[in-house]
Amino acid sequence: MKLAKLLLVVVFVFAMSAIAYAETQSVKVSGDIAERAFARNASNLQENDSVAAGAAVSNSWATFLQSTAEVQVDADMTDNVSTTVRLLNQRVWGDSNYTSTGDYGRAISPNGRIYTRTTSGTDSNAVNVDLAYVELKEFLYSPLTLKIGRQDLWFGKGFIIGANQQDPKNTLYAPEYTAMNSFDAVRATLDYNPWTIDGVYAKIAENGLRADDDVNLWGINTGYTFDSYNAEAEAYWWYKQSRNPNDTNAGISLNGSGKETNDVHTIGARGSFDPIEDWTLGLEGAYQFGQYMLGGTVATDPTQVHERDRSAFAIDASAECRYFQNNFAWKPVLGTEYILYSGEDKMGELTGAKVGKYQGWDPMFRGKFDTAIREWQNVYYTTAQGSSPAYTNEHQVLVWGSVQPIDSVKVKATYGHFWLYKRYTTAAGNRNVGDEVDINTTWDYTEDVQFGLLAGWFIPGSHFSSPQDDVATDLVGTVTVNF
Repeated sequence: MKLAKLLLVVVFVFAMSAIAYAETQSVKVSGDIAERAFARNASNLQENDSVAAGAAVSNSWATFLQSTAEVQVDADMTDNVSTTVRLLNQRVWGDSNYTSTGDYGRAISPNGRIYTRTTSGTDSNAVNVDLAYVELKEFLYSPLTLKIGRQDLWFGKGFIIGANQQDPKNTLYAPEYTAMNSFDAVRATLDYNPWTIDGVYAKIAENGLRADDDVNLWGINTGYTFDSYNAEAEAYWWYKQSRNPNDTNAGISLNGSGKETNDVHTIGARGSFDPIEDWTLGLEGAYQFGQYMLGGTVATDPTQVHERDRSAFAIDASAECRYFQNNFAWKPVLGTEYILYSGEDKMGELTGAKVGKYQGWDPMFRGKFDTAIREWQNVYYTTAQGSSPAYTNEHQVLVWGSVQPIDSVKVKATYGHFWLYKRYTTAAGNRNVGDEVDINTTWDYTEDVQFGLLAGWFIPGSHFSSPQDDVATDLVGTVTVNF
């Protein structure tokens, strides 16, 4: 009797497997492996100088290796249904339990959270779910596609929405190289070619069971593709709702209630076109409004005890010239870009009782980054001027060029100059943040294997004073394999 039951169970399992297999039209397995070697000096701009107790100690050469491995499974089902799952492991070589605190200080991550290295207890073999979503095409209505679950979001150039950078275990020594940028989201796309309309809801942080204490993202993005000049345009509204009605950070009581509010509405538009065949011009502008009232313990998260209206803006203008690409053997391409983020006046003297409109730009979930060092200062790597991250109160000018000595080798050099939009303090002569030079060389060894070498130097300007005004160096060697 037991044998009969066992056979019945086996037959049932095989029958169900056959049904499931028949419903799956195709399965694709892909992935990549990236190995990086780092050599960094003076990340906090203080080379071989004394450091106060408890401060960041990234004042000398640091060398380490970091590994990323991803495996993705895409399955096409019947009736326009597909699924995607991607598993991710990222770790530092030799730090199996992450008992080292590394060389870097505490700062604010791009998504607004405090980033602090975990000191122990994390298994380097931990596997995270980076992507896990279902896609329903022609859902109820033929132009409508619905995507539900953990997914990547990227709109336009990624200036507002592009990456939700995550290092789930807070273990990476170079967290800006995290491969996990996904959102837990629902995305509805209406494709009325040449119009595209996207509606998005994402849960950024679930702080508790209450409905008014989470971080949520809502947005609508409308795009249009023109028939000529390779032109495109889009307009958007994004709302980052961040509230903590019962904050106890460092025992600070805000406005007598413990309430925190950091609601950010971002509206804007972007467009690009080719006025002539070998040129591309682009422009994006955005404005932020909402409320600002935060409590914190570090300079980049200043206490603000009165709720203030937010009024901030950002501009991104770019040009690319490909005229020489087809006329010279090395295929040179030139480009330039100007970015402006509005800022709070005299941020270094911000007090909790300050009133009036808050004018600091909120980075939202930007995904595009153009420099190796400056754009991560006071995001992941603390400097003396902790309230001067690159995503607010700053002008940024970039000039870059690339050549291909041979078809498989590309060399790109970028020069960036940075200065403050408003003074950090009342002191004179402190608006010049500095300059950066990055040289990035890539070699396509095969169609699937690429080697890379990045060398970057940030030269501090008068904004940084002695002893924290030394040149920062970043060297990164990379080998990636895609399968």
